[in-house]
Amino acid sequence: MKKFSSIYGTVTMIQEYSVGSDEELNGCFKLMSLLRGDGSIVNFVISPTTYFLGHVMVSIGDRVTGFYDVNVPVILIYPPQYQALIIEKDNAYQNVKVDYFDSQLVSSDGHLQLNISNYTPILLPNDQTFTLNPANRNLLVVYGPTTMSIPAQTTPYKIIVMC
Repeated sequence: MKKFSSIYGTVTMIQEYSVGSDEELNGCFKLMSLLRGDGSIVNFVISPTTYFLGHVMVSIGDRVTGFYDVNVPVILIYPPQYQALIIEKDNAYQNVKVDYFDSQLVSSDGHLQLNISNYTPILLPNDQTFTLNPANRNLLVVYGPTTMSIPAQTTPYKIIVMC
C-alpha cells in the first residue's frame, strides 16, 4: 500500500532528466527542483505517469506541492530526490489531500473525513468517471472549507481515485 507524503516549495529549476541509454525515453523525464521555506532544496523526478492536478503547466517561480510514496527507496544524495506521483500547483481557493481513506472515508492520519454529495465528481486520473464506492482507496481530494471537529469534515469539490 502506498503511504503518501508531500513537500511544498517554489520551483527553481526544470530540466531534462536522463534515465539511461534508452533513446526512446530521452525527453520523457524531467527533474524539478523546489526551494522549501527553510531554504533547503528538494528534487522531484517527473515521469510520464506523474499526475498534474488540473493538467496544469508548471514553470519556474510557481509554488507547488509534490506528493511521493514514502515506501519507495530513494538514493542517498543531496539534495534529496523523490519520484513524484502527483504535482499540485498552489491555489489559494482549494486544499488538496492525498491519502488512503477507509470505509468511513476518514484519512489514514485521522485528520479529514469526507462527506460526499450527489454533486461531487469522482474521477480517475484520466478524467473518466469512477462509478464504484471510493472508500478503502488512495484518493486525491480537492476541497475547501472544513468543520472545526476532529476529524475535520468537508464536502469535496472533486475526488480523484488513484488506482
